[in-house]
Amino acid sequence: MSFKITVEPSGHEFTSKAGETILDAAERQGVVLPYGCRNGLCGSCAGNLLSGEVHYPDELIAASIEARPDKNCLPCQAVAVSDLTVQIHEVETEKEIEVRSLSCEVIRAETLAHDVMRIYLKLPEEQRLQFLAGQYLDFILPDGRRRAFSIANAPHDDEHIELHVRHVPGGEFTDYVFNDMKVGSQQRIQAPMGGFYLRENSDRPLIMMAGGTGFAPLKSIIEHAFHVGVDRPIHLYWGVRSERDLYLPGLPAVWMDHRGDFKYTPVLSEPDEGWRGRKGFVHDAVLQDYPDMSPYDLYMSGPPVMVYAGKTAFSAAGLSEDHMYSDVFEWAKDSPAKG
Repeated sequence: MSFKITVEPSGHEFTSKAGETILDAAERQGVVLPYGCRNGLCGSCAGNLLSGEVHYPDELIAASIEARPDKNCLPCQAVAVSDLTVQIHEVETEKEIEVRSLSCEVIRAETLAHDVMRIYLKLPEEQRLQFLAGQYLDFILPDGRRRAFSIANAPHDDEHIELHVRHVPGGEFTDYVFNDMKVGSQQRIQAPMGGFYLRENSDRPLIMMAGGTGFAPLKSIIEHAFHVGVDRPIHLYWGVRSERDLYLPGLPAVWMDHRGDFKYTPVLSEPDEGWRGRKGFVHDAVLQDYPDMSPYDLYMSGPPVMVYAGKTAFSAAGLSEDHMYSDVFEWAKDSPAKG
């Protein structure tokens, strides 16, 4: 059994499955509601139940619901038992999501490639981080300096925060991550940050171009697009030096199996002997396949030289700046400012 949920004042409508929370149903269908913990305690998601009935887990009643007004609704825990109308202010831009400072625990670290480490961060108990697919976080160093890394997991998969950190020899922070960071260590972060995220109100086909660990935010965007049912064709290009730099090599194949309109093209600038795939600069590969860029939305993430070359080339190929979105992994003096 499913129920129709209407959100006011936007008028957006979506359906919930049996036993599914309002928040989960909204995320699954691309409606972004505010939240802060997913357990009904912080109240960040609260709205007004204008019509219909909801059910809450028994253990939540005493802790939270009884202290709230009769028609107050907590979408992160509320399950629809009828058609509903709720009054909630939806999140439409990154400016509407609260930027928070949090202490996180490193709960897992694994090597993905010779110079890429994947780390998972766990937020404090009863906390979740709301973000848009493609945004990043800042590590706050003891002396106040910051190091930024893109969030690699999709917003709906927010039990932990996934990061892909590339090691730069001599980079103070990445040296620490690869040599000294331990599971169980505490790290201070500020998040979410940035205006690089999927614009879901477009119907244009998507071209995504990553350089190095610029794959991370595009991974978040792609997995989010699949989760919310974005039905626009997606073509991912990933430019690296050699084949060993293509970490998580099986993941794009999984995406292609999942969606027939998803394509993946790796491009090597310094190809290995025997490499039979595309060679050269990744933006040139894009233009070889799409000489007229005017019908597309383009998302680029990676080092400045790649992004800036892409902007120039794609503009010349007819792509308006209004349909070009980029995340530039700038460089700090003693370590990369973005992963």
